[in-house]
Amino acid sequence: MTSVVTAGGVSVTIRGAYGLADLVDETETVLDRLVSDGVPGSLTSRHAGLWGPDAARAATRRLGWLGLPESSRALLGRLAELVGEARGAGLDRIVLAGMGGSSLAAEVIAGAGGAELTVLDTIDPHQVADVLADRLDRTLVVLSSKSGATVETDAHRRVFEQAFAEAGIGGADLRRRFVVVTDPGSPLEAVANAAGYRLVLADPDVGGRYGALSASGLVPGALAGVDVVRLLDEAAALVPALQQPYDNPALALGAVLGSSALGGHDKLVIADNGSGLPGLSGWIEHLVAESTGKDGRGLLPVVVESVDAPGFEVTGDTRRVVLGSRPDELGAGRDAGLGVTGPLGAQFLLWEYATAIACRVLGVDPFDEPDVQESEDNTAALLRAEEGLAPTVVRTAPALVEGAVEVHAGEELLKGAKDLAGVLEAILTAAPDRGYLAVMAYLDRFGDASAAGFRSLLAERGAGLRKRAVPVTFGWGPQVLHTTGQYHKGGPQNGAFLQITGGVREDVAVPDRPYTLGQLQLAQAFGDLRVLRSLGRPTFRIHLRDRDEGIAQLTKVLTG
Repeated sequence: MTSVVTAGGVSVTIRGAYGLADLVDETETVLDRLVSDGVPGSLTSRHAGLWGPDAARAATRRLGWLGLPESSRALLGRLAELVGEARGAGLDRIVLAGMGGSSLAAEVIAGAGGAELTVLDTIDPHQVADVLADRLDRTLVVLSSKSGATVETDAHRRVFEQAFAEAGIGGADLRRRFVVVTDPGSPLEAVANAAGYRLVLADPDVGGRYGALSASGLVPGALAGVDVVRLLDEAAALVPALQQPYDNPALALGAVLGSSALGGHDKLVIADNGSGLPGLSGWIEHLVAESTGKDGRGLLPVVVESVDAPGFEVTGDTRRVVLGSRPDELGAGRDAGLGVTGPLGAQFLLWEYATAIACRVLGVDPFDEPDVQESEDNTAALLRAEEGLAPTVVRTAPALVEGAVEVHAGEELLKGAKDLAGVLEAILTAAPDRGYLAVMAYLDRFGDASAAGFRSLLAERGAGLRKRAVPVTFGWGPQVLHTTGQYHKGGPQNGAFLQITGGVREDVAVPDRPYTLGQLQLAQAFGDLRVLRSLGRPTFRIHLRDRDEGIAQLTKVLTG
């Protein structure tokens, strides 16, 4: 049985049974309840009580995303000014410095539009150094932070200011090199005003992960050369359907997500199958994980490389979704339960609406992230920046050293492992049944890009070892703290965690701060590890003394 809901250029296909409970029937039950409760009209009317009284106060300041297809058009004049000024000054290389919702949507927008945008969503010193060394004379930096207090973005600003100064760039030329996107009244707004940088104020009634169609996504997209009017038009075409009880693809998608989680299918395995929207899976991962993963509940997105990748198998706790095709077009034995197609602007609005609906079904607040702050507090404590002292990251002796790889974990987790193969086996068996393994690599996502291959290798090895597929996620640190980090700590307590850190060949100092980028990166990794361990999660850290050698060594063991 298959149900297809289409409107505004978007199509959501829900496919029924493949040995599990009928997904269409499950969805229709939830959908009928949402309709009888008047949820579609209440959401489009921005009713803050949809997620309960505890969430209502925050929700009153977090529903502005529903109006962005129209309200963001007020930015178009300012965007045209910024683009004209940048092009007139020969600044055609755009660097976006931002984390989480301040970078993910913009990267998708640029990728889908075929535009060059250098995204700096890390403080890895190798990656930052490479960005600083590339065409600095033609570079304009977008500093994007809703709160204006993101430690990574502050470090980016300081490093770029120094690099420009060392290149002899100052005065009016320096001032036009920075465009700041932040909320009114934030510390970053004050910095921008004091320095004379170009400033675009974000909508304070839109949270970061719901801001794809706000200044956070549109400013860097427009500067990179994307037609953002088309993006808004695509989203606007979906708006009339959002208040409808039926023929509403976003409501149907939200019902699928919510009913799946309630039914125990709480891993959302996402594969792109020709959508033409590179990076959309990662943006969805952030939106869904950080919105739903709290109070011991949630949906864990598992982004896989393709419909043929390890981890896309059917299991009793997963729900598979394909982007870019119908779920019944994948070939024999590969049917998925859910398929989503449509243009990017509409998909942004579709998934935001659907995620808010899923949170209503799950009974969680879609707009807060209560467990993110503890990792940030631990990082600050390790850095001890407020006392003006150097970081105090305590390095423990490794439990095992093999070649370029150090292993840090408790003896009870390693289960007597004597070599790297035994360690990897211990890691793959650490997650409980119906659990997952999260890999978090605090490395250079371009220079160390082959580390991303660990996801599929671990998934394949885990399936063979445990005789069933084990969902394996992969994220680059510290971006992962701003994306799936909330789910790791606030979602169901059934995860195991592998953190990968690497040696630093040449560090980058942070001007007027008592730490380097490498020290900040390690403090963030250790801070998050400390929180996970305090919650009783099984955690392992693998440190690569030499990154290239360590990655090659791990790959050889996993493929052996």
